[in-house]
Amino acid sequence: MVNGDGMDRDEVPAAQMGSVTSIEGSKVHLELAGQNGRPHVRATVGNFVRIEAGAALLIGIITTLSSGGDRSGQRGAYASIDLLGEILSDNGTKRFRRGVTCYPAIGDAVDLLPAGDLRILYQVSSANMATVGALYQDPDTPACIKVEDLLTKHFAVLGTTGVGKSSGVAVILDQVMRSQQAVRIFLLDVHNEYAACFEEHASVISPRNLKLPFWLFNLEEIADVIYGGRSPIDEEIEILAEVIPLAKSKYAQYKEASDRQIVKRTIGKSSGYTVDTPVPYMLQDLIALIDERMGRLENRVGRMHYHRLITRIEAIRNDPRYGFMFENANVGGDMMGEILAHLFRLDPDGRPMTIMQLAGLPMEVVDAVVCVLCRLAFEFGIWSEGAIPLLFVCEEAHRYASADRSVGFTPTRRALSRIAREGRKHGVYLGLVTQRPAELDPTIMSQCSTLFAMRMTNDRDQAFLAAAVSDAVNLLTFVPSLGTGEVIAFGEGVPMPVRMKFAALPPERQPRNDMSGRASDHGDAIAGAAFVGAVVERWRGATMSKASGLDSADQSASPRLAREPSAEGSNGAALDQVHRRLLRRPLEGADAAAESGLRAPKTLWQQG
Repeated sequence: MVNGDGMDRDEVPAAQMGSVTSIEGSKVHLELAGQNGRPHVRATVGNFVRIEAGAALLIGIITTLSSGGDRSGQRGAYASIDLLGEILSDNGTKRFRRGVTCYPAIGDAVDLLPAGDLRILYQVSSANMATVGALYQDPDTPACIKVEDLLTKHFAVLGTTGVGKSSGVAVILDQVMRSQQAVRIFLLDVHNEYAACFEEHASVISPRNLKLPFWLFNLEEIADVIYGGRSPIDEEIEILAEVIPLAKSKYAQYKEASDRQIVKRTIGKSSGYTVDTPVPYMLQDLIALIDERMGRLENRVGRMHYHRLITRIEAIRNDPRYGFMFENANVGGDMMGEILAHLFRLDPDGRPMTIMQLAGLPMEVVDAVVCVLCRLAFEFGIWSEGAIPLLFVCEEAHRYASADRSVGFTPTRRALSRIAREGRKHGVYLGLVTQRPAELDPTIMSQCSTLFAMRMTNDRDQAFLAAAVSDAVNLLTFVPSLGTGEVIAFGEGVPMPVRMKFAALPPERQPRNDMSGRASDHGDAIAGAAFVGAVVERWRGATMSKASGLDSADQSASPRLAREPSAEGSNGAALDQVHRRLLRRPLEGADAAAESGLRAPKTLWQQG
């Protein structure tokens, strides 16, 4: 870099700005060279300085500046700095080391850190470093992150709304994809704003093409769906815990019989399946088993629990908002491998990232869906022995892992906590994004070894951040006054605490909601009665129940429509035909694949 005088800016000799007057541990006080209280060298809070302490070159950061008079009435300027480390020279190569082995003496010269030494501090040329922005102290010096440490030790991006968190996250994830091509990224997009950032590098899953069959949900998760986030009824949960393993066994028997062209009568055993075993079962089997047990009861009060449970299950099955769970859930048989490959981009095909758009899902089921995705990510890491590294990024993390234990869905908090505590051992890494860090579970937050703190004005959030940061706490005083896009980074993922500004994204790659920018210049012209009527119809249609949750062919086989004691015997053959037809039915060509968002990737076992 050449300055206006034709000299290399990295080599410009630094003017002496002052000298050491007192030392208190790692804090050093300076008297600045100047006249009438005005220093000769312009310095401000946040500038880096170097102190020549004998053979050592100590590095510090200015934390306070003041002016005043001494006993003789002579005015002067004064500064305080915090020592950060020292620059060492090994065989002519300079490197920076955190901490100091020797301290300055009174009278030692102090000057501003030149750009060349600033680059040494931030290891700009080191391997495994990725540039995410520019230093606040010197916009010409890139700000870098240590990608490996950032991932393996988890990270969090904190800041109030409107400060550029989403853009900063997009910059970080883009650099992760560039430098760690083996890593898959799964991003929970609460506001549907990231699709534009990663158009050609990400697979976007929305409620329109999401396929997450109900049989992938464990008991806690399916109960949360059935009861809409309310407290479940203990008696009904006991019924579910009893019949779900039987329904799974029944499905397995029909599949075996279908393969051998033989129909076997169902036995009342679960064949070793537990209520949480992730294997398919059919909803009509589940309802039939509940109905069968209800028919055996003579106590009317006891029958009510079975009847209400059937009513609840049928209500959510017929709700079109839950189509991603129940529509075609058993088509193609056991599709767990294909679903995992699609969700986590096991065969990336140039798109190593999945953006899961949550806006549009029923509010009552979002917690359960997030819980399922977190659990699948963690358990896939366990059973694959970390073969495919996965970064799980959770936007608005305080919604799913609140510090208040009475708020939110406990299994979701538990699933995120497992990733935070144990995920790195299994190749599953965590990235948290939140505007209210004080409302985030401190146990999960404590596992994030790298923090990117953007502007925060709430006192509770600032106090939480101060408790989470162990080094360079003096930088936290800048947090309330940071500009848009500016961030202070701490922890293992950066060479040292740094104030920087994230790189600007092109306008077409900036995060934006699906609806942003669609407002017509002639909005008054379209907001007529016909337009409003169409909106109302779409609104109502999205929440209208179906006429029936079963196909016409399935209705004839429904055991609830024939509750005679011999229902299973008389309708068994018809029901068996339905089972076999669904098990054999393939996905309907490319149209079905496009509609469901599922390709036919090679299974994990075929990838060798």
